[in-house]
Amino acid sequence: MNVARTLVTLFVTLVSYIAINATAAQPVNNLAPMLQKVLPAVVNIRADIKITDITTLSRLERERGNFPPGTPIPDRFLSVASGVIVDAVKGYILTNAHVIEDAQTITVTLSDNRHYTAKLIGLDKPFDIALLQIKAKNLTAIPFGDSNKLNVGDNVETIGNPFGLNQTVTSGIVSALGRANLGIESNENFIQIDAPINPGNSGGALLNQTGQLIGINTAILSPERGSIGIGFAIPINMAKSIMDQLIQYGDVKRGVLGIGAQDITPDLANALDLASLKGAVVTLVRGDTPAQKAGMEIGDIITSINGVDVKNSNDVVNTVSLLRVDSKVNINIIRDKKPMVLSTVLIDSKKIKEMSEKVDPFLYGVALKNFSLYSPFHGAIKGVLVVSVEEDSHAWQADLRAGDVILSANRQRVVNVDDLQKRVAESKDSVLLNVLRGAGAIFLVITKES
Repeated sequence: MNVARTLVTLFVTLVSYIAINATAAQPVNNLAPMLQKVLPAVVNIRADIKITDITTLSRLERERGNFPPGTPIPDRFLSVASGVIVDAVKGYILTNAHVIEDAQTITVTLSDNRHYTAKLIGLDKPFDIALLQIKAKNLTAIPFGDSNKLNVGDNVETIGNPFGLNQTVTSGIVSALGRANLGIESNENFIQIDAPINPGNSGGALLNQTGQLIGINTAILSPERGSIGIGFAIPINMAKSIMDQLIQYGDVKRGVLGIGAQDITPDLANALDLASLKGAVVTLVRGDTPAQKAGMEIGDIITSINGVDVKNSNDVVNTVSLLRVDSKVNINIIRDKKPMVLSTVLIDSKKIKEMSEKVDPFLYGVALKNFSLYSPFHGAIKGVLVVSVEEDSHAWQADLRAGDVILSANRQRVVNVDDLQKRVAESKDSVLLNVLRGAGAIFLVITKES
């Protein structure tokens, strides 16, 4: 019995030893070594913002909450956020444009508490990207990854300074890709993550498991100001494209294609007899634009631009927005079930405006509509309704506004758009308009020179 008991004891001991050593041999998902390498590359940014208009005041209220009635409104505020060193030699730092816009001074604090006044190389508000530069030695940079290789479910890490708590790391997964139409930025193609990010994380790093930079954290969805697990980051491929233009030119002059497009829904695919929902259908081709010159037509299905696949209309907007003025574009389309390739060169939106102004120096930027109505103030009215007016156009500067009804031009009655355009075409340096506005009427003078 003693021998049997001894053998059992030895067997149990041996099994335990094997189990312990097998567990020790298994790889442990320890992120500490990777994070130690990249943490010094995430910096604290403090921007001294001077309140000069309603826009900067609105930014302050978004960050601090609305001011109670009677509360003195400060003339400046401090924007505190994050940034990522992406070039250790040249001292380049990526952050969000909304963090440093209108800043009088920008101070960068490194992980070792060194402080530097940063130079603004440039910013791009539509994509919410800004590039700063500091002159410092012994910097650490985070290498770029490829955000196009991300998949939903990938593990990710964020580093930032939420609520001023420097060098904070959080973990999560990619919850969704290509998030758009959120109303956060003009151009949206966000990576959605569930890793907690909070105020102060803006401009911070989104990393993959190997320590590569795959995004710049930019916003959260939350009824309060804290994280509820819905955060958004700008894909690094987009941010780097903007950064390259800022380094080379100091700004981003994006080209214009001159189309309107929409997503392909199942009902629309059925109506257009399409085999796939991928792509974007052209709904508008503006005159005298690259799209028109390339021969694009309403109803064309855009499937790729310069080799970049187009899944929806947002892809068209973002792909074109990353291309600079005078860039050549090859657009793959499907027309009547036949694949085609159209080529053109993007132009500056200012050129389109200049061409419109040259054709009609008085009413460019003004949308008009034939109008008739019986008014209790004015009786039967026939004229031209102003639907919209572009800001900074000559008509806008003359105080013409949407809702005005034009009754005469140069003291001659106009009852439709054709009448108005004929009278305006006869004008040389200015045009005199009589317009109804509300219950009254006024004269406006539009001149060629603003």
